[in-house]
Amino acid sequence: MMDINDRQELCFPHLLNSSCRKPTLFWTEAVLLNIVLSLISLITAVLNLLIIISVFHFRQLHTPTNVLILSLAVSDFLVGLLLMPLEIYKKFTCWGNIMCSFYGYLIAHIVSASVGNIILISVDRYVAICQPLHYHTRITMARVKCCVCLCWICAGFYRIFYLKNELVEPGRSNSCIGECTFVIDVIAGTVDLILNFIFPVTVIVVLYMRIFMVAVSQARAMRSHITAVTLKLSVNLDAKKSELKAARTLGILVIVYLLCFCPFYCYSLVEVNVTSTSYASFLFFLFYFNSCLNPVIYAVFYPWFRKSIKLIVTRQILQPGSCESNIL
Repeated sequence: MMDINDRQELCFPHLLNSSCRKPTLFWTEAVLLNIVLSLISLITAVLNLLIIISVFHFRQLHTPTNVLILSLAVSDFLVGLLLMPLEIYKKFTCWGNIMCSFYGYLIAHIVSASVGNIILISVDRYVAICQPLHYHTRITMARVKCCVCLCWICAGFYRIFYLKNELVEPGRSNSCIGECTFVIDVIAGTVDLILNFIFPVTVIVVLYMRIFMVAVSQARAMRSHITAVTLKLSVNLDAKKSELKAARTLGILVIVYLLCFCPFYCYSLVEVNVTSTSYASFLFFLFYFNSCLNPVIYAVFYPWFRKSIKLIVTRQILQPGSCESNIL
């Protein structure tokens, strides 16, 4: 009887010496956790899908900045559609080697693309605020689309190189069959930490410090001249306020990104093999949760997003000429 119970607890009962034990959680704990995580996954996918539809459909939103927001929304949508459900599946079930390697590649690729998008957004806001006279000549739709494509392609190739051992020999890092962990050597882990965290964070912080300083000086200049403006200057001031508001919104987005990503990479400094620790799922879901918060930030600070949601939900976008609607 004891032998039968032991076999039932294994991922693969016929492999007594090499099979992992099945993940065990209390029934109430498992159901509650599954419901909460599934709800977060659904909200993340739906909200980011609304951003994707909005930027694609409405012609007024076809701007370089919104193309970058669209690219970030695509990566966040994939997090909600694929990474969160797979992490839930991983927590409650046993894994095959090929599926585990595929999941590891998806995580690495999508996260790297998200980091690249955040950097591109920071550069866009830097040029818009600090070099406004050169913005329309330096930041064009063609260049932005090219940068977005390169961002996704480079992230894909870099992650193939980073996980080449796992992709060539799936399951090589697992101590037993049914486990899903990734062991990265010290050199590869250090390079990844620099390229995927230290360098992006440094670039983002430096750019936004510069943006903040220029934004403060511009805000003071606008306040000092607010009582003696002509109609033309008033229009220019409104445009400048819009740029400053966009910089503030995207600054909040970057701060939230840092808060969600820092714990994982800081912990990786202490523990090389993060995926094998008991905190792995929490750390993964923390930076996955960033993908859910991004569209919430847009909804709070961007009136165009709220208007577009209303038009989408009420199905007014199905009407002829709806792509020309004024939502700004």
